[in-house]
Amino acid sequence: MKNVRITVVRRCVYLDLIEQYENPIEHTCDVLPQQVWISVDGQCPDGLCSSAWESMKPFVVSLANGKGDFYGGWMKNPMSAMISCNDGFRPVSFYIEAID
Repeated sequence: MKNVRITVVRRCVYLDLIEQYENPIEHTCDVLPQQVWISVDGQCPDGLCSSAWESMKPFVVSLANGKGDFYGGWMKNPMSAMISCNDGFRPVSFYIEAID
């Protein structure tokens, strides 16, 4: 299986949505742009948010198994994908790519 690099590309915070809909919480996402994890054998790397992992897991597993070209040419690099976590208040965009 191929290893898959997971890189934080962008974090957004929608303060208007937080103010309108979210109950106050003590801990929010603490990932930083350019933070990197390596998935080995299609497994969730230590320290990666479990919610983000659920969003990207099918893509990571496919890439780890040598399959890519998602949605018929979506990405310039067919062995990659741009995936966002499912936090509607603080979405994080991750670039995932198969590596040797």
